[in-house]
Order: sequence, then structure tokens, then C-alpha cells
Amino acid sequence: MLAGPYCTMVLADLGADVVKVERPQGGDETRAWGPPFAGGEAAYYLSVNRGKRSCAVDLSQPEGRQLALDLCARADAVVENFKLGGAERLGVGYEQVRERNPRVVYCSISGFGSVREPKGRPGYDFIAQAETGLMSITGPEEGPPFKVGVALVDVLAGLHATAAILAALYRGEGARIEVPLLDSGLAGLVNVAQNAVVTGREPERHGNAHPNIVPYQDFETASGRIAIAAGNDGLFRALCAAIGRDDLPADERFASNAARVEHRRQLIPELQERLRDRPADEWVERLDAAGVPVGKVRSVPDALAAAAAAGRAATVRVDHPTAGPLDLVASPIWGATTSDASPPPLLGEHTAQVLRELGRSEEEVERLAARGVVALAE
Repeated sequence: MLAGPYCTMVLADLGADVVKVERPQGGDETRAWGPPFAGGEAAYYLSVNRGKRSCAVDLSQPEGRQLALDLCARADAVVENFKLGGAERLGVGYEQVRERNPRVVYCSISGFGSVREPKGRPGYDFIAQAETGLMSITGPEEGPPFKVGVALVDVLAGLHATAAILAALYRGEGARIEVPLLDSGLAGLVNVAQNAVVTGREPERHGNAHPNIVPYQDFETASGRIAIAAGNDGLFRALCAAIGRDDLPADERFASNAARVEHRRQLIPELQERLRDRPADEWVERLDAAGVPVGKVRSVPDALAAAAAAGRAATVRVDHPTAGPLDLVASPIWGATTSDASPPPLLGEHTAQVLRELGRSEEEVERLAARGVVALAE
């Protein structure tokens, strides 16, 4: 629902002509994942579908499968995000596409991959967060595990798929790519997973703190919370100087990062007591001037506003056919993406256009629409 659309949105941002094939009845399920809605489209759908064209085709009908294969025959890359085996059952699996297009780069994004047992398990991000251990390391020290507040494993899988597709296209040989959510989530654990491999022990939860770096967490101030990342001994000394606690680096318990990790329960209250005395903005200014990585813990609207106030907006405005002027979160890739993003398409908005590119006449398009093989935007 998210990993495939996220992957193809990144490709569209980078200049690809992305044709999104959807069911004529209802289309992409995320179109209905609301509220909130804008112009009849769920915000969820709008978040991952800019820059694409929508072609609504019923793959359960033979003529619909033929249209999809004709599209795949012209494609540099095909991305499918079905449950395992779904593409093959619908007639657009890798072998079926490769027969028409031997140089295709074909990417499947699945929950658990094609070789693990039991086969065909459905994989949503929430399940992947549970199965990969991501939930087990997220949340406060005491209490139950928590999921990350966004579908992070889906996003990671989408980015891994994008990188793999681009690499295969660069080689120019065609490829069969598979990106499971499970593997993306496990790879995304990086140092935490490696800690477990090295020690053989279950990683502990540290809330907003870091398992290997201290201090690297949020602190309360007189007016909200700030995040501080003193990633080495020099930054720790700079932090202590900026807050008027030069005595702390001289204490052997806190002189090195390894010592601070061992004695975090003694150090953090000392820092917290001092940081609570002044407002967040003052500490951010002081620590930033001292070269210590610091930031305010912001709400999402505040974060978007702050990015714009700092000199570059993190959103892009498009003219949506039903919602009107619409702000979308912009691509984070500067300098390589197209500057004129098109709005997320209505269901079937480009069906006629895409079919004409396949050589279908206006009369044939109308006939296919009348029989329910395709749907045209209203």
C-alpha cells in the first residue's frame, strides 16, 4: 500500500514517466484511507502519488491483462507490490512480462520474500515493525513496545527498491529484483542489530536516548524540549562549557563516551537539572553557537513552518483538479529532481491518454470503458 507507491514517487521525482495501474473500482486502497481528505482524495494517497499518471485497468479481464502487458512491454521498469504470487495470478508476473520485454527491470516488493515459510504471508508495515524487532527497541524503558509513528519500514523498502532499480537500469541488462519489508526493516536496525549480533544479547529500550552515545537524547527546558547529540568527547566538553558545567568532563565517570554510557544514570540528571533553568530557544542559540548539535522537539506543523522560515520550504504547491491549490511535502533530494511536480492523479485520469500511446483508437477506448475493462476519469 505504501512501499511500492513511495518507490515510484521517488522515481517520478527523478524524472521517470510513471504509469500507476489501478483497479477501475475504487483504485488504490489508500484513496479511501481517511479522514482527512482534500478534494475527495485521502491525504494518505496524496502523500505518495505526485508526478504519476493513473491508468485504471481491470486485470481480471483478458483484455485488461493484455493492456497491462502492452504497458510492461514498453517499460524500462515494472514495480509490483502485490501479496506473493498476486502478479503471476493476474498475468503480469516476471516471466510473463520478461517474455514481452527481455530487458525489463522487474521489482517485487513483498512482506517476507518468496523463499521464506510459510509462503504468502501478507506484510503490512505494522507487522514488519513487529517481526523485525523494531517495536522491541522503540518506546520508553518501562512498558510495552511501540511502533514508530510513521510506516518507516515501508519507506525504507521503497527507497531500497528505488536504489536497486536505478542501479539495474544503469547496468542496462534487465534484472529481477525482490525487496521484502522484513529485510528492509532488519537492515534499518543498523547498529542496534549489529550490537545484538556482537553481544548475543537482546537490545534494551532507551526511549529517546542512544544505546551507544551519551548524551544523545531529549531534555526538558523551561519552555519545551530540546534534542542534544553530543556524539564525541569534544562535543561533550563544548556542551558542558555552554551550560556552565565544566566540572563534568573532569569527572572520570564522564571523561569518555564509554564511561558516559556506563554511568548515564548519574550524568543525565546533572545535565537535566541545568537545562531546565532556561527556555528552549536560549539553549538552542547557546549550543548552536558552541557547535553542539541541537534542535527543538517540534510538532509536525511547526517543523514544516520552521523549514520554510529558515530559507527553503519543505513543501511544493500543485494545482489539484478537485482540491485546487494543494501543498505537498516535497522531495528531499535537492538538485536532481524535477521542479514542476504534477498533482497526484485522479483515478483513471490518464487512462485514455495512456491507451492512445499504446495505439488504441478513441473508439476502442470507449468500447473498453463501456465493458468495464478500463475506467476513465469523470
